[in-house]
Amino acid sequence: MLGPLHAQIDGREARLGGPRQAKMLAALLVEPNNVVPVERLVAVMWDEKAPATAVRQVQDALSGLRRNLAACGAPASLISTRRGGYQIHLAPDQLDLLEFDHERHIAEKQTTPADAAAALRRALACWRGDALVDVSSRALEFDAARLNEKRAATHKWCLSVELDLGRHHEVVEELTALLREHPYDEQVTEHLMVALYRCRRQGEALQVYERLRQTLAGELGVDPTPPLQALHRRILVADPTLAAPVPAGEAADTGARRPDTADDEPVMAMPVRQLPLDVPDFVGRHQALADVDRLLGGAPHSGASVAVIVGGPGVGKSSLVTHAARLASGRFPDGQLYLNLAGTSDEPRDPALMLAEALGALSIAGSAIPDGLSERAALYRSLLADRRMLVVLDDAGHADQVRPLLPGADGCAVLITSRTLLTQLPGARHIDLDVLSPAEAREMFTGIVGRRRVEQEPAEADAILDCCGNLPLAIRIASAKLTGRPAWSLRVLRERIEDESRRLAELRIGDLGVRASVELSLRLLPADAVRALSLLGLLGPHTLPGWVFGPLLDRTDAEDVLDTLVDASLLRLTATDAIGQPRYRLHDLIRTCAVEIAAQLPEADRRDAMIRVLSTWLDLARRGTDRLPPGLLVGEHGPAPLRSLPEAVVVRLLTDPIGWFDAERDALLGAVKLAVDWGLNDLAWELAAATVTYYDHRCLYQDWEHGHRLALHAAEAAGNTRGASVLLRGLGQLHIYRDEFDEATRTLESSAELCRDDGDKRGEALSVAMLGTVSRVEGRYAEGADRIQQALAMAVSEGDRHIEAQLACSMAVMRLMQDDLDEAESWFADALRQARALDDPHRVAVVLRRLSRLHDRRGDPAEALRCLREALATFEELADERCAAYALLEIGRVYAGQEDRDRAVPALERAADLFHRHGDRLDEASCWQLISDLDAAAGVHDLAGRRRERARQLWRTIDDPGQAEAPKRPSSP
Repeated sequence: MLGPLHAQIDGREARLGGPRQAKMLAALLVEPNNVVPVERLVAVMWDEKAPATAVRQVQDALSGLRRNLAACGAPASLISTRRGGYQIHLAPDQLDLLEFDHERHIAEKQTTPADAAAALRRALACWRGDALVDVSSRALEFDAARLNEKRAATHKWCLSVELDLGRHHEVVEELTALLREHPYDEQVTEHLMVALYRCRRQGEALQVYERLRQTLAGELGVDPTPPLQALHRRILVADPTLAAPVPAGEAADTGARRPDTADDEPVMAMPVRQLPLDVPDFVGRHQALADVDRLLGGAPHSGASVAVIVGGPGVGKSSLVTHAARLASGRFPDGQLYLNLAGTSDEPRDPALMLAEALGALSIAGSAIPDGLSERAALYRSLLADRRMLVVLDDAGHADQVRPLLPGADGCAVLITSRTLLTQLPGARHIDLDVLSPAEAREMFTGIVGRRRVEQEPAEADAILDCCGNLPLAIRIASAKLTGRPAWSLRVLRERIEDESRRLAELRIGDLGVRASVELSLRLLPADAVRALSLLGLLGPHTLPGWVFGPLLDRTDAEDVLDTLVDASLLRLTATDAIGQPRYRLHDLIRTCAVEIAAQLPEADRRDAMIRVLSTWLDLARRGTDRLPPGLLVGEHGPAPLRSLPEAVVVRLLTDPIGWFDAERDALLGAVKLAVDWGLNDLAWELAAATVTYYDHRCLYQDWEHGHRLALHAAEAAGNTRGASVLLRGLGQLHIYRDEFDEATRTLESSAELCRDDGDKRGEALSVAMLGTVSRVEGRYAEGADRIQQALAMAVSEGDRHIEAQLACSMAVMRLMQDDLDEAESWFADALRQARALDDPHRVAVVLRRLSRLHDRRGDPAEALRCLREALATFEELADERCAAYALLEIGRVYAGQEDRDRAVPALERAADLFHRHGDRLDEASCWQLISDLDAAAGVHDLAGRRRERARQLWRTIDDPGQAEAPKRPSSP
């Protein structure tokens, strides 16, 4: 790949089936022996927006690539399927990139420059041209550029070593060519000047310098760096130390020099990059930054390096850590995790939930995330064991909140911000952060306000900074007033804040200082902005989209108020989310002040504002759910009020409904909590229920459970039987997904009982039907049939045709399990007719998938496959990966029944991959068990054993050792 892409196996050229296979192979080779996620392969294959069938097409391309490589003699294990992606397995002598890196590593370890130079020459010989020069993919352009830069760095390193060895005659030509490729490179210029001088070509050496000087001055407006200027002067005076190269023997103990480049470090596939936006006007903090830099760059020791940045509110702890982390990001090529612990809030974040968030960022999803705190912490440490990652823990409250989030790996480092010392953390280095120095405060103020205005009134600037006490938050607020009012003189602001009776008491370090700064700014805001700030503080600590200001103030357009708060630096723009929305957040201390201001408003006004915002959240969540593939628990509506944003805004927000839910994930959970806190029980349970389809689609079981339990406690305390029954039903489905069938039974029976008491026939039908699912999965088919029959009778009496169609299919499956094929056929026909009458393509696809079993049982595999292919196409069009996986599993089963291993295994591997990504361990195990049986029948016993063991391990994780011999439960829901 270090040149045109070329594959050869045992002397035979491997032919690739078109550009897609070439792209797939290139993407795997860029990360040899590492897992390349499917998302990365999709990005490589499609430069623009990927189609809905992208994942399937990637899988097809990989299958074709495997076949073409196998045709030339490649082993079956060359490309393996891994959790969430694929991995190519190559030894150092099988890939030019690995050989190149291997030779560079040898050069680093050599004790003599001569040996290092020889290794570097061998490394350079691996190249045949620019990397991946014939592979067209924008996603790979960065990797190709990185590799080409690494080649150039190696070339410079090699020429530098050879120059030190006295080989100046040999390297002149290469250095001249290299400078033509990199005309601004002062390191190459320096080496060429020295080489020419040593070749007694002093005039040419000086000409090289002059050409660079003119180029830099004419094109960039800068001069050569001082070291190069010094070399120029030394050549002018014929410095004798330049003439004599370092003899090889004298340099023997110095080792080979390597360029200072982060490209030499291993690169993790799809690294995590979670650091917040840097502060654009960051100033000073040189000693603190140096302390952090020393700690992050120190020698490895036992465990991760830990630094705690400690200081009072408003001194800029988070800004310092974000800035320092971004400066050091190159040292941590596997990524940077960022977690806000909210330690100073009323509700510090639970370490278990924070670990779930961190594991999600590390591609662990669904029920693959352990339940217990210690188990999550152990998995987290294991994932970081071989990685170099920087972990930023913002706003830690106490040591117990931090300990589970500390990695144990030597290559990792942790930066923590806290208002208090965390002396209970062994080995942690504490860095105390105070207010800015007078010089730093003036630099910050000047950078925001503008040098011209400050130089016109320097004494007034000093007076303003004096009043602010050099506290960064106070300076930022005062500066924002001047920036937003260009006609003001600095004297005007100084006169407004020089009231000593208030200033001495208020502008000082600590809460009072920050509160005084906020109140000082609020006096200059219009009334509606003050009201907005106070009400915004009630919404909690989450980042929020700008649309909340409309319902908050009961206005259709409130962007001017938002802009006023942003301009006053009271509201911070933190980022732009995945759907292009700016997201805003109140600083915790400003939010505390805002809540105090809101307390002065009538309680009815505050409550009405919360209802307006929460009812808008609910409307958006329902509309977003309507745009997702349908799920079992859709349509759980109650009496909560709804409020709509302008239709154009709704369309813009929900064009990508999954993206919208992803962006609002934390805020939606916060909305449930907010509704609970305000005693808005109907809004609480309906908000929790409105997100179930999204959680189901993403397998976000922790969020699902957290929101439901919050709302359930409130509903039960308020005697809200309707809400409690819906939430219990949602928790029951969650227990089914987690294979917790006893708990599912208890929860669903409670839901059904509440529905009966409340006269909710539709809800009771759903709960009883889900109990039927539990009976079926546990093999009690007669009991399951009775329950579904009861549910169906209730659905018919209520006239709910959607549930009726769903339950007709469930009854068909139950009769199929009882070997009553004729009765099953009748139910299937009824279910299919109803689904088509409802114009519900997803329900039609579900019925066809189930119906395929009947055709297969009757000896008609062709008709079974026809049904499954039609169903699979629908699921993929609707982006329903879970149902697509079940369709693929059924396709694999049909082919396996025909002993067609070549067609069965690819379908089963795709299904296993999807089940794995969604945390469905039972069905993933079923796939591997079936593949193992096919391998054994084909005589591939070693592979069969490995896959059978994989299935057993999955069964053990769900405490189902009885499955060690064969699957005993139907897998699909």
